[in-house]
Amino acid sequence: MPKAILGKKLGMTQIFTPEGKVIPVTVVEAGPCKIAQVKTMENDGYTAIQLGFGAVKPVNVTKPSKGHTDKAGIDPVKYLREIRVKDVSAYNPGDTVTVDIFAPGEIVDVSGVSKGKGFAGTIKRWNDRRGPMGHGSKNHRRPASAGAKGPARVFKGKHSPGRMGGDNCTVQNLEVVRVDAERNLLLIKGALPGAKQSLLLIKESRKMS
Repeated sequence: MPKAILGKKLGMTQIFTPEGKVIPVTVVEAGPCKIAQVKTMENDGYTAIQLGFGAVKPVNVTKPSKGHTDKAGIDPVKYLREIRVKDVSAYNPGDTVTVDIFAPGEIVDVSGVSKGKGFAGTIKRWNDRRGPMGHGSKNHRRPASAGAKGPARVFKGKHSPGRMGGDNCTVQNLEVVRVDAERNLLLIKGALPGAKQSLLLIKESRKMS
């Protein structure tokens, strides 16, 4: 089975090693995921499998989504994500992917959507320095100069206030500390992107494999 699975972030805690060392971990409810579709080079131009995760009420499922999952012989799911694989001959629609594909000590990459921070200024968003705090200064937390006088335009990449967070991001090279196959839980060392109950994609590390 592919070394990739979808999961839901539950929160952070800590565990202790037999030597008494504290390890901060994030608990993820990973899977079980159903394979909703197998994409082949002949039909789709590339090879991939589509994983489905999360229970959803039938009343909240559109007819096209229901038809897509019915074709694979699985129940409707809340999330669908594609995983690229080189050889799809071993996969069939309806197969199940569970947490036991991972083992303690393995290195994984975790992708998710970071927490949204709303509209933020340059100090919070870009870690810019503030201006003088004296009474005569009127530039305490304002952005700095917008650009040079000659070009008469703002250069690309200028640090400005704006929406912060809510971006797709990946944290690489995290260690799987514990696998609980009975409760479909993964304990991964360190912090993971996203808020509690948000969707995560856990896959084998690209740089460590």
